[in-house]
Amino acid sequence: MEQSVKEGAASAASPPAAKLPLFTLTTMVIGSMVGAGVFSLPRRFAEETGVAGALIAWAIAGAGMLMLAFVFQSLAMRRPDLDAGVYAYAKAGFGEYLGFFSAFGYWASACVGNVTYWVLIMSTVGAIWPALGDGDTALAVVLSSAGLWAFFLMIRRGVKEAAAINKVVTVAKIVPILVFIVLALVFFDPSVFADNWGGADYAGSLFSQVRGTMLATVFVFLGVEGASVYSRHAKKRSDVGRATILGFLSVFAVFASVVIVSYGIMPMGEIAELRQPSMAGVLEESVGTWGKVFISVGLIVSVLGAYLAWSLMAAEVLFVAAKDDDMPRFLRRATAADVPVPALLMTTVLTQVVLVITAFSDDAFNFALDLTSSLSLIPYLLAAAFAVKIGTRTDRRTEGGRTSTRELTIAVIATLYTAFMLYAAGLKFVLVSFVFYAPATILFVMARREQGRRLFSPRELVILVVSVVGAVLGVVALAAGWISL
Repeated sequence: MEQSVKEGAASAASPPAAKLPLFTLTTMVIGSMVGAGVFSLPRRFAEETGVAGALIAWAIAGAGMLMLAFVFQSLAMRRPDLDAGVYAYAKAGFGEYLGFFSAFGYWASACVGNVTYWVLIMSTVGAIWPALGDGDTALAVVLSSAGLWAFFLMIRRGVKEAAAINKVVTVAKIVPILVFIVLALVFFDPSVFADNWGGADYAGSLFSQVRGTMLATVFVFLGVEGASVYSRHAKKRSDVGRATILGFLSVFAVFASVVIVSYGIMPMGEIAELRQPSMAGVLEESVGTWGKVFISVGLIVSVLGAYLAWSLMAAEVLFVAAKDDDMPRFLRRATAADVPVPALLMTTVLTQVVLVITAFSDDAFNFALDLTSSLSLIPYLLAAAFAVKIGTRTDRRTEGGRTSTRELTIAVIATLYTAFMLYAAGLKFVLVSFVFYAPATILFVMARREQGRRLFSPRELVILVVSVVGAVLGVVALAAGWISL
């Protein structure tokens, strides 16, 4: 039976948070990062770049995301008073309205990312059941909808149960990916690899090749902040930073290996023509049909685990934002099992809406993937910029005083990296992101009215105007066909 958290600021009225150890936090980071993205990487990279471009892209992405991971590690220790990671850092550094945008953007990116999971599952099954197509047919949408609501009912049972399932699934889904890498190395052809070095004729300049793959690298690394988002559940605060770094390094090694070994199996142009999940097609080329089946089964397990982790994190962000009075109060309600059901319901509803929209997209998977990356970049940028801010001034709330020169340098690099990612995303996805951000202000207004406070300060009005103008431009561009789904 549900037990509502009494409205008010008193944290004592909240259900006790479930406490999670280092290993479970690490598996939540890995579980949220290893999902649909890794199984789509061979084709995604082959559509844009050859081996040289891929190596440069991974070097940039690896260094940039590692700096961002270090930022989350540092902030977890320097500001232990802040929960829910990305959202809390943006609010503390740049005010309530940008904090709200960060919370909403991170949450929306998680919801859109969840859509990619269902699209890829249906595309995988579509190889043997043509009615599902590439995961964007009417039947695929219906079955995906049934799946996402089934997960909603399961997660309602409790955080501890969901986290335990995620821990088992995380271990299970790593196995087929590692098997793929080993078998690809066994069948690796150096001559094919050499032919793919500079890229195919359609790839363009080296710079354009690298830029074309950057959003894909952002997508697959989403979730690096998973431990900080769930920091209120950690048994020890220091485990948050450790889980972040351990999870990132493990996943980076796996993801880069999947892409590079694929270039030694098939010509770049042929990889680019594979249906998703392209990893299955690459392994089928090496060992036959059983390889495709093996990867397909592994994908379904992996994607369902990632969907579970992301649903938990998305609901957590809304829940904590509501407790801080930055979201409407109905989102702060939780059950006795520590599940924020209204936040979870809202997460499932937005995922459902985007799932239906993808049915009208020319390339449902890639569109959802790129939009997910774009929506997440602003929250990442604000978190990194907050780390720069506390590194350049003394603040009594910063544990141990001002951050070190090393931490400040890392924060600056992480900020520059996320800013470059916004540039790499291009105007298209920045404008579409505003289409999500601007209407979300309604929730911010609801929260302010509940508190009897002035709706907007002068600075917040400027931000509102910018977001509305961006949203209008995005809608006009979509209507005119300048931007296509």
